[in-house]
Formats: sequence, structure tokens, C-alpha cells
Amino acid sequence: MTALPPLAAATLAALPLGALPVAEQLGPNQLPYALPIHPNLVHFTIGLFVIAIVFDIAGALFPLEKRLFRFLALPVTRAGFHDVGWYNLLACAAVTFLTVAAGFYEMLLAVPIKGVSSVFGLGGPATMLWHGVGGVVVLLLIVAMTVWRGLQRFRWRRDLGREVQWSYLLAGLGLFVLIGVHGTLGAQLAGEFGVHITAAQLLASGVDLREALP
Repeated sequence: MTALPPLAAATLAALPLGALPVAEQLGPNQLPYALPIHPNLVHFTIGLFVIAIVFDIAGALFPLEKRLFRFLALPVTRAGFHDVGWYNLLACAAVTFLTVAAGFYEMLLAVPIKGVSSVFGLGGPATMLWHGVGGVVVLLLIVAMTVWRGLQRFRWRRDLGREVQWSYLLAGLGLFVLIGVHGTLGAQLAGEFGVHITAAQLLASGVDLREALP
């Protein structure tokens, strides 16, 4: 970014934040705040979904595990495992709406480092496109899984000990793989293209980090 004359810089500094041009409100990480929101929410989405499927698997296999739990004196029940699976998936669906919304907002402000290709052979704009499309697909699949899980819990299998179908668990494991690929694209945006990474953006612009960072 071209340095402003002292008078212009002083004038901009005196203006309220809302009156400044958008570019002047952004930090070196291309955001109007210090830390990106999307990567933090992503970990909630991943963690809640993993817990939901893992606990439902534990509930489905409970007859095989029951003796082990008794030996360890753990007061667990099959219904307890399925409760954890259901409520974590419900929370995952709610959080993922915020995750995707924050991702699209931050993606609109992102400027990937040019002249770089990922290990997938994609450039920055293509990686952002696939990551954005993948985020919407993952959101829709998680919502569909939540509806499917709710139908099993409250209608189809409410009187059965095993609350979930094996096909549901297999679909959950398949979604693990998709989330892993999708997350890899996001990691590439940060690690290889410097998206919203302050140090990477400063280095790409030729700034001395010893002078630019405290």
C-alpha cells in the first residue's frame, strides 16, 4: 500500500472508523479485527461433529462395551451416549451456519499471495472458490444429517435401544473424509497463500517484519 502524505494520514486518523474508506479500516491481515473468526469457528464445527458421531458409534456398540464399562466402574448408559451424539450434532448444525457466514465475509476481504500453487496444483482464487463451495456443501450435509438424526431419535427408532441406523453412522464417517479434504483447502489458504495471516502478507509486500511487528 502506498504511504499517505502526513496531512492526509492525520486527516484519516481523525475520522470516525465508519467514515474511513474500507481499505483504510483493514489491518495487514486484510481484516478490520486482529484475529480471523472463521478458523476458530471451524474447530467448533469439526469438534462437535466428531463427538456426535463417535458417541453414537459408542452407543450403537454398547452391548459389546458394557462389560468393559462395568469393569471400569463407569456409570454409563446406552441412552446417555446417544444423548451426547444428538445434542452435539444439533449444536454443530447451529454453529456451522455462523462458521460459513464468517468464512464468506472474510473470503470477500481476502487477497491470496500471487504466484503460489498449492500441493493440489491450485492457485489462490481457485482454492478459495472450492473452499467456499465446499463450505456450503458441508453445511447442507450437516443439516441433512441433523434432520436424519432427529427422525431416528423421535420417530423411527425412539423405542429401540440402538437409536441410530448403521447407514447413518457410515454416512457420518464419510462426512469425516469430506470435512478433512475441505479443511485441507482452508489450511492451504492460510499456510500457502497467506490469507489473513499478518506476517505472510507483510513479507509478501516486502516489509521488514522487525520494523512492522512489535
